[in-house]
Amino acid sequence: MTSFLGWLSALVAGVFSAHVLQKLCFPFFWRDLVFLLRVIRYGVRLELFKLTSSVCTVLDRFTQQAQRIPNKPFVIYDGGVHTYRDVEQRSNRLANVFLEKVHLRKGDCVALLMSNEPDFLCVWFGLAKVGCSVAFLNTNIKSKSLIHCFNCCGAKTLIVGSDLAECLDGVLTSLLEDNIQVWTMKSQSEHTHMHTLLDKLDAASDQPVPAALHATTSLKSPTLYIFTSGTTGATCILKKKFSASQFWNDCRTHNVTIFQYIGELCRYLCNQPKTEVDKVHKVRMGVGNGLRQDVWREFHSRFGNIKMCEVYGSTEGNLCFMNHIGKIGTVGRSNFFYRLLFKYDLVKYDMVKDEPVRDQYGFCQPVQKGETGLLLSRVGILSPFFGYAGSKHLTEKKLMRNVFVKGDTYFNTGDLMAEDQGGFICFRDRVGDTFRWKGENVATTEVMETLGLVDFIQEVNVYGVEIPGHEGRAGMAAIILRPGLVFDGKKLFEHAMRDLPAYARPLFIRLQEVMEMTSTFKQQKFQLVQSGFNPSTISDPLFVLDYQQKSYIPLTDLIYQSIITGERKL
Repeated sequence: MTSFLGWLSALVAGVFSAHVLQKLCFPFFWRDLVFLLRVIRYGVRLELFKLTSSVCTVLDRFTQQAQRIPNKPFVIYDGGVHTYRDVEQRSNRLANVFLEKVHLRKGDCVALLMSNEPDFLCVWFGLAKVGCSVAFLNTNIKSKSLIHCFNCCGAKTLIVGSDLAECLDGVLTSLLEDNIQVWTMKSQSEHTHMHTLLDKLDAASDQPVPAALHATTSLKSPTLYIFTSGTTGATCILKKKFSASQFWNDCRTHNVTIFQYIGELCRYLCNQPKTEVDKVHKVRMGVGNGLRQDVWREFHSRFGNIKMCEVYGSTEGNLCFMNHIGKIGTVGRSNFFYRLLFKYDLVKYDMVKDEPVRDQYGFCQPVQKGETGLLLSRVGILSPFFGYAGSKHLTEKKLMRNVFVKGDTYFNTGDLMAEDQGGFICFRDRVGDTFRWKGENVATTEVMETLGLVDFIQEVNVYGVEIPGHEGRAGMAAIILRPGLVFDGKKLFEHAMRDLPAYARPLFIRLQEVMEMTSTFKQQKFQLVQSGFNPSTISDPLFVLDYQQKSYIPLTDLIYQSIITGERKL
């Protein structure tokens, strides 16, 4: 008996000691393990899909839910409720119209230009039911950018929402010349070459089309084309446009428990006037990315301890992080288990030369814990990189070879990150040819090409500058004028308004006499980014976008201060 008690005491002491040791040295062990098991579970499911050649798509999942809970609200929009059955039947009608009237066939690619509305889902599901891949178009893009999207995905049909038909006025002729048929969600159209869909729905059957049309046997089968930046049966609350003033009222009205965000959204909410009911809601979680530490803390302090699940990833990338712990200011957490599955590294980056640092043997150099480096993800069996649709050049441009050894291949995320001693990963900045503003990715090359068409501009360099209190970077363009010509703010304003989406229009212009280059003959952006847009420290003429005067006007110290203090709306 004594020996048994001694053995039991030793066991209890051992378990207790192990528990204390785990808490002190590995405080997140169990939460990391649970997260890892979830990742593995999804990975196993994907492998089973490969082996059985049977893939469960978003459409399949929706159809299952429509049969299981037909009367449950699927989408609540503008006060109206659309059940799973409603969306299922309307998407069936659209699928039949697509087959019989639009003459779409399995394998066709269709571009979709619609705002947030229930019919967006109905059209998407209807196209998926007839076996078409769908290219989601950004409703902000214009002219050349729109044509570019068609060239990438190869779509020969465009479906446009009733409220966006007028957006095609400047590009409809080009689309028709490229033999692209255009259909709109209207009963009648003022454009003779724009076909209508709504007038054909009433006569269409709401019975499902043959399942063979949308059966998918390979994970590599194209389903969606997303030009960037599933459902479990949770009801979705859809708004046509985000409204900071109505957000919490909508959450209370519809008993919202989870919302999706980008960093700017949370800042907008924090900037709203405080009320006595700021913490009166049922929201328990937010999922998204781009949330700054200061905004994160203010959001928690004001609206309650809502778990913010910050994530990092890209549509085309082969790596993702998730902050499953909820530590403020981090986009994810790595550990021994995670690195077994996903091979990534942070390497030294030369901001002046705008390229990774390589040693005398031509290999990249990893950074130390806590240091900022360029995030690279190894391309392999577990983390393949499929590339961009329609562009082998862009696909190859995102790959880095011979990174650490001869023959290895890594995906270049273009993001500067840092990983601390605890394995928490923080986003620092973007490098290269893109930056984020207003929650959108701005492609500097696209803006440069557009501005380069203005007659008085000889050369242009586009980059992003930080503005206190704002997420991301605001667009700025350094410009060299053609000999004998002068800067015309009104002409540049009209050009930017016509050919660039709102988020891509440069807020600031800097006139230069000489464009600085790097040692590898690339445009120098680092020094321009560092100098910012302060007229008191920059001798070059500066201009700012002014929507009231419909021009780029001189950037004065007074205007600069109004921007810094947040008085001037951007």
